[in-house]
Amino acid sequence: MIAIIDYGMGNLRSVQKGFARAGYQAEIVQQPEQVDDARAVVLPGVGAFADAMENLKKSGMVEAIKRVVQREKPFLGICLGQQLLFESSEEFGKTKGLGILPGTVKRFPAGTLKVPHMGWNQIEIKQASPLLEGISNGSAFYFVHSYHVAPTDDNLILCLTDYGVRFPAVVGKANVFGIQFHPEKSSTLGIRILENFGKMVRA
Repeated sequence: MIAIIDYGMGNLRSVQKGFARAGYQAEIVQQPEQVDDARAVVLPGVGAFADAMENLKKSGMVEAIKRVVQREKPFLGICLGQQLLFESSEEFGKTKGLGILPGTVKRFPAGTLKVPHMGWNQIEIKQASPLLEGISNGSAFYFVHSYHVAPTDDNLILCLTDYGVRFPAVVGKANVFGIQFHPEKSSTLGIRILENFGKMVRA
């Protein structure tokens, strides 16, 4: 079972439907023990970083997420869920994140770009990954975000996207992956990415 964490910040149903279109059952869960029992875990999310971290702490999900990662189960963060994997965010001051991946979350530069970055944009693939199987360089996906991740380890970057600045669109390390765009809103290529994640679960 693929568990989609409900912590009050996500577009949960659309992610669940995306996995169904990809041929995989995913269940929305609210309890840490359900996360522990899952074969793979998805952390979606939209909204404020600080509120998200507070909700994860209150629900006991922070510890459950870290256990999943330590047990090397496939883990996927989507949009805000990707950002939460990092050490901190500068949104509304500095807020500590999950610290699973090294780096910070930064706002797009003020005054030069329309923020949020919203709409379709292309990816530049930097590293091959099972998550990107069947995805071509230059493929377009749907983004909605005002902040982006800035890893301190460039080896984490699987894809880049250019929006005035080049930022990581997809990151990955071992069993942990993060996607800044919304695969569930990105037509057939987005569903292919969810399918690729599902294949990792079956493996």
